[in-house]
Amino acid sequence: MAKIIDITIKDETIRRQWDEKRKTLYFSVVDVIGVVTNSTDARNYWKVLKSRLYKANTELVTKCNQLKMRASDGKNYLTDATDSDNMLLLIQHIAPAKVGEFRK
Repeated sequence: MAKIIDITIKDETIRRQWDEKRKTLYFSVVDVIGVVTNSTDARNYWKVLKSRLYKANTELVTKCNQLKMRASDGKNYLTDATDSDNMLLLIQHIAPAKVGEFRK
């Protein structure tokens, strides 16, 4: 069973989930996009970007999975999540200058 962990980066909460079976840490795509872009509507930003990446036949979208993560209301909802390698590729696609902040 995966355990849910919340971390804070620059006063922003980025949800992540450890998958014990795969020994992989998954990050919420919407949360990271919100931090990287300072967008007021990170969900819409991801929706548009996801559509564009899908049309461009990039593998970034296909490597994102839906995982249940705890939302601000305390309930668990399905959200797009990906591992750290794919997340760095997404960040590099959105804002290459901010990749270093997440590599630490």
